[in-house]
Amino acid sequence: MSRLGKLKIENYKPLRELVFQHLREAILEGKLEPGRRLMEMQLAEELGVSRTPVREAIRKLELEGLVMMVPRKGAYVADVSVRDVMEVLEIRGALEGLAASLAADRMTEEQIEMLKTIAEEFKDCHLKQDTQGMIDKDIEFHEIIFLSTRNQKLYQVSQSLREQIYRFRVKYISEYSKSDEIVAEHRKICEAIAERDAEKAYVCGMEHISSLANHMMEQVWPAGKKKQRSQEPKR
Repeated sequence: MSRLGKLKIENYKPLRELVFQHLREAILEGKLEPGRRLMEMQLAEELGVSRTPVREAIRKLELEGLVMMVPRKGAYVADVSVRDVMEVLEIRGALEGLAASLAADRMTEEQIEMLKTIAEEFKDCHLKQDTQGMIDKDIEFHEIIFLSTRNQKLYQVSQSLREQIYRFRVKYISEYSKSDEIVAEHRKICEAIAERDAEKAYVCGMEHISSLANHMMEQVWPAGKKKQRSQEPKR
């Protein structure tokens, strides 16, 4: 069981907000695993605070869908369902394709070099089996593409999905048996953008997310795929 450690107090923020942010990050980063029971007294002792801000934080996390309340049992970290993953990836695939195509037209030469460098750093982390490094570099890789579009609305939409994506980004990268495919896909996206080929970049961006979605269904959540198929209408 992961330990959260004492809460770092910041004078300019209310304690309840600090506890909320701390627990929220722990859930998003997988330190508080799906299905784990959140016991107020235990969390309060671990964070070095009273139970009141912990109780308030849990209620707020429930509103965000990160915590579920079970009658007569208490609060639990909400699981990431197959449906949640596939819905987010469907949206992300469309956004990634659009962002890559716009980046092919608008990314500066300096940003292209940065993108290539990040792709190489991701590859190095992959070779070292540095999962956290891969996660960080994957975030940087996609972040620079969205920023380079210079489309503020598109960037804001991508950011709204970022934290939802983070919850299972940890899962798919840590359990991805073919991470070298991500390396190859990053390279293809870099090449398409560097060639200023918007159509090719669009396809590469879409296919990158599509391959991740297929992997999630076939290897990480195979039971969910079987269930999903059984629910499909017969022709």
